[in-house]
Amino acid sequence: MASMQDIRRRIRSVRNTQQITKAMKMVSAAKLRKAQASLLSARPYAEKMTEVLGRVASRTEPEAHPLLQHREVKTIGLVLVTANRGLAGGYNANLIRRAVRFVREHEDKEVRLICVGKKGRDYFRRRQTEIIGEYSGLGEEIKFGDARNVSRAIVQFYLNEYVDEVYIIYPRFINAMVQRQTVTRILPVEPAGVEEKQTTTYLYEPSPKAVLSELLPHYVNTVVYHALMEAKASEHGARMAAMDQATENAEEMIKTLTLNLNRARQAAITKEISEITGGAEALK
Repeated sequence: MASMQDIRRRIRSVRNTQQITKAMKMVSAAKLRKAQASLLSARPYAEKMTEVLGRVASRTEPEAHPLLQHREVKTIGLVLVTANRGLAGGYNANLIRRAVRFVREHEDKEVRLICVGKKGRDYFRRRQTEIIGEYSGLGEEIKFGDARNVSRAIVQFYLNEYVDEVYIIYPRFINAMVQRQTVTRILPVEPAGVEEKQTTTYLYEPSPKAVLSELLPHYVNTVVYHALMEAKASEHGARMAAMDQATENAEEMIKTLTLNLNRARQAAITKEISEITGGAEALK
């Protein structure tokens, strides 16, 4: 059994760790509230933009713009959105696991990665996977310009036929405890269903090419921005939950160590009583 001094030292260490995890939980909770509010205000616009562009794609000839054109898929661009830091439970591991599964599902094609966040980048870099783009300098508050830098690279890779399709993997925020790993195709633009194709008509002014040249890059930027917003809210939620669990685990550990300390103290007292009693008997 460890000495009482060692147990007291461990209790102090665990209590200090508990204070840190509790503070981190409170910080993540405050950041989550802000990120969630921004996400909920931006999500309807992104969803409507996707819906409208799907209708446009279904009613427009692919030759009208390169981002609508389908070609034989030999190379896939995969945008993986992870965090720059850990201490968020299984948040990063789940996203990386989904990306690994995606690569295995498309093993007959070459998958080239664009990593947003250090965790995904570091994982695939250690495994010598080809990474054609990396973005790890995003701050706590996602800005539209941050997404624009990523989307420009995506569009350029696609237009240069360096990739034939582009997908993005990100966590969709459900609540503070639940994030759903989501895979979405960005390019070429996904057409809407058959019923939309039959009933919807669009008139372009001044021309389809001019309108689509403005609209389609903005669509890609919106999809990326929405994914980054979802990821940031999910990250804060996952970290808050992880720190809450760590705080509770520290409390349980302190209780166990305190019990061990009391037992060690009781054993020491019993030993002293036995020594005193033995000495008294020896004097008789």
